[in-house]
Amino acid sequence: MNELISLMTRKTGLKTEQVKNILGLLEDGATVPFIARYRKEATGQASDETLRDFERIFIATRNLLERKEEILRLMAERGKLTPALQSRVEAASGLAELEDLYRPFREKKSTRGARALARGLGPLADILEQGRQDPKQVYDEARAYLGPEVATREEAIQGAKDILAERFADDPNERRILRREARQNGVLEVKSGREFDPSGVFKQYAQHRERMAAIPSHRYLAIRRGVRQKQLSWKISLNTERFLENIRRLKAGKAKQGSGPLLLQACTDGLNRLLLPSIEREMHRELKERSDRQAVSVFGANLAQLLMTPPVAGRTILGVDPAYRTGCKLAVIDARGIFQDKATVFPTPPYSDYEGARRKVLELVERFGVDCVAIGNGTGCRETREFFVRLNQEQGVSLEYTVVSEAGASVYSASETGQQEYPDLDVTVRGAISIAQRLRDPMAELVKIDPKSLGIGQYQHDVDQRLLERKLKQTIEDLVNRVGVEVNSASPSLLSYLAGITPGLAKAIAAHRMEQGLFSAKKDLLRVKGLGPKTFEQCGGFVRIRNGASLLDNTGVHPESYEAAGRLLKDHEVQTVTPEETRSLAGDLGLGLQTLEDILFELKKPGFDPRQDLPQIPFQQGLLDISMLEEDMVVSGVVRSLVDFGAFVDIGLKNDGLIHISQMSSKRIRHPLEVLAVNQYLPRIRVLDIDPDRQRVSLSLKE
Repeated sequence: MNELISLMTRKTGLKTEQVKNILGLLEDGATVPFIARYRKEATGQASDETLRDFERIFIATRNLLERKEEILRLMAERGKLTPALQSRVEAASGLAELEDLYRPFREKKSTRGARALARGLGPLADILEQGRQDPKQVYDEARAYLGPEVATREEAIQGAKDILAERFADDPNERRILRREARQNGVLEVKSGREFDPSGVFKQYAQHRERMAAIPSHRYLAIRRGVRQKQLSWKISLNTERFLENIRRLKAGKAKQGSGPLLLQACTDGLNRLLLPSIEREMHRELKERSDRQAVSVFGANLAQLLMTPPVAGRTILGVDPAYRTGCKLAVIDARGIFQDKATVFPTPPYSDYEGARRKVLELVERFGVDCVAIGNGTGCRETREFFVRLNQEQGVSLEYTVVSEAGASVYSASETGQQEYPDLDVTVRGAISIAQRLRDPMAELVKIDPKSLGIGQYQHDVDQRLLERKLKQTIEDLVNRVGVEVNSASPSLLSYLAGITPGLAKAIAAHRMEQGLFSAKKDLLRVKGLGPKTFEQCGGFVRIRNGASLLDNTGVHPESYEAAGRLLKDHEVQTVTPEETRSLAGDLGLGLQTLEDILFELKKPGFDPRQDLPQIPFQQGLLDISMLEEDMVVSGVVRSLVDFGAFVDIGLKNDGLIHISQMSSKRIRHPLEVLAVNQYLPRIRVLDIDPDRQRVSLSLKE
């Protein structure tokens, strides 16, 4: 445990006491949201992000220590463990270094060197490596190894060279030097493959060279996909001349009066046949892991921004799922999110029934008081927006609309969740409801959908799926708990992301709510079957009850602090408590300073939703056609997705425009996330270039 704490302190940069406290809380089953929010004194106010990094480093460090123990045990069992080797194993700081140390002692069965050892040629390899005999003497020595399995002296010497080749390739120092060279100066060379399509998506990589240290994750994943599809081929190029010179000087040089040429042949074979391919595989693993982490990080950041989009509260919304032949599906939800009515209209080709669509929409507007429209961005979106623009112009209804990503709506419509929520409705109507609900409360609706179906990442199917799943789950969990969950209206999908709540418990909460009535206090959750004190400790602070028995139940104050919060409310005017008073009050109430500051914030703003402080969803009444655009024209738009190389922005066209990263700021930025966010409204965007044939528009934020 002491070694773990020491390593974690060094790797995380946290203080030893913080590391001990966090490890203790995790060991006790505490969740990251709970630790970040309600144990700030113990962690030094570590954020969700810091704790997630801590958790990741902790898992990797624990795996390293476990692997050390395993390697020491295996080497001891085989009688190979020396005090010097044990010290090197114990001092290893990473898995690569550790595996290098163990590599020479691994059992090998099918290699050329292993077969030579099995034929008893190890001593001959030792003679050859010592280099004290000339080639003629070596050939004379080889006669002693002839037998049923070794027919000739040439075969014996080749077997000895195979053994030496593997020794060279397994040498930890040689591997370390070549690995460092590959990381610093290795070049990824890409060429066209057997099934290359000159006009395909990989044409730009047909002749491509790039230093591995500099290649961005999105480009590496794109090239990797091309290699997998056999449209591209690749190799990692290294300047090996220096290594060959070292072999000549250090390995064969000392034996140049004897068996140096044979030793040089063996080491050169070990370099080219074994060591270089092994390091190349390692480099691809490292590049893939690095690219996966970057892509997953971008995906998580996009998801976080999407989920934190402010809800459109207090409005009756018409959800529209556009289409051509099958018509646009309409669904009305009221301000509480309750489904009211549905319809199908045909304002788009091939029918273009403007009059019929106009009558039906106006009827729904009048009957339910619809005051805004959420239009899905799928097929027919352009023509559907044109219909509402014309409706506004001709009827004077001033129906504001916004385009909502419908990615994943069809997945939700056919899902078990969709069937349970709207069992009597067609899947297409469920899609329209989902589009409307995404506008009303993006977080509550989008957690019902597999995040990978939301269309907000890059190369999501190419990355490590376990890493992606873990990142997405953690992102949703952190945000849901940061916002809080109204337990009397939340779906089981949303409840399942509360700290400590499993999907089974989420269903049990919803069932209890249905059978026993609404919860009037947070403590009533303890009546739910399977929800005990430990789980309540984790989730209790994140639950909200809007019209509960106590004001505290609609805040982020944890039930464990209710007594102190009650005394605070009784004896003080919380709106006027000064920072100086806060410090003295913390001692009087038996609370940590950070905990008291959080309680005061909650008491000043009961029911506060952090999404309220973010820019609101922009609505439109008109739109553009690409033929209306000119270079240097200034337009407005909404960021729909961020990738490593830029941002896709909806400016009212059929396709989103692209702001390349180089056009985002006059200052150099490393990633679009530094300056932009998903769903961010951009009031001034300059049109840089227009390609009508491909319906592409390049944009710029530079004046």
